[in-house]
Amino acid sequence: MKNFNLLVSAPRFNETDAKAELWFVLLICGDKYPVISNLEYQGLITAFTNLPELDIIKKIKEILEKDPQFFKYVLKIVPIQFICETDLDLIEKIVKENYSTYIGKQDSFRITLKRRKNKLIERDKLIEAVANLLINPVDLENPDKIIRIELLDTVCGISFLEQGDILRTKSFQN
Repeated sequence: MKNFNLLVSAPRFNETDAKAELWFVLLICGDKYPVISNLEYQGLITAFTNLPELDIIKKIKEILEKDPQFFKYVLKIVPIQFICETDLDLIEKIVKENYSTYIGKQDSFRITLKRRKNKLIERDKLIEAVANLLINPVDLENPDKIIRIELLDTVCGISFLEQGDILRTKSFQN
């Protein structure tokens, strides 16, 4: 199973250039040995950094404030906090064991599910199973927290995020 804590989007057929940019920025952020890998999906790469993923996002945002055109090929970086097999029981277990660490009792939430070539779990069944684990209010428009689930065939990434935790570059916003 792949081990990563950053899921990165790049223009199709430019993954090699995005990997170089990502490697360079992770070095600037203080990770001397990042591991960057291809996925079977065009336009997606992964990275494993030894530094906390949300700290990396914050540092990269600081770099982009000084130089908004720093990235030419990296479009979006999604922090991933947990990795498991794409199995409904495992996903439920990870959410159940960890949501209270990231989501306060009064926080509203939304579930964002990204499925890529995944037929292992039905979309509605997964969202319903995860939503039933929480008693917090649902807010689809402006939630305090986002439970983001990335299904990459047999690998699943799970994150508990706030609105600004996903990094979108200027290239992506245009």
